[in-house]
Amino acid sequence: MAIGVDIEDIERFKDKSEEFIKRVFTPLEIEYCMKYTKPESHFAARFCAKEAVIKALTALNIQGVALSEIEIFHNEKKVPQIRILNPIAQGLEFEVSLSHDRSKAIAFVRKKD
Repeated sequence: MAIGVDIEDIERFKDKSEEFIKRVFTPLEIEYCMKYTKPESHFAARFCAKEAVIKALTALNIQGVALSEIEIFHNEKKVPQIRILNPIAQGLEFEVSLSHDRSKAIAFVRKKD
């Protein structure tokens, strides 16, 4: 089974440089996060999801996927989804759960059967 989990302090994402944001997040993710009063909560949750995907891929012996090649988006029902933009992981599908409170963000990822 390929699973991953990650937890982060939201405060770490409060004053990140534009360079960091553009290096780690896709334009779609940046647009989504920046529409909120506290974008750092949403950036932190997405970062957690990306790290969790990397852990799940590692369990599958897949390496070389960059954080910027993992995109977290919402489907038409507003359910978080994962899109891997690197061909090395083409065809793999993951389920993701995101959560955050005032100080922490967390994500859990599981490869779909």
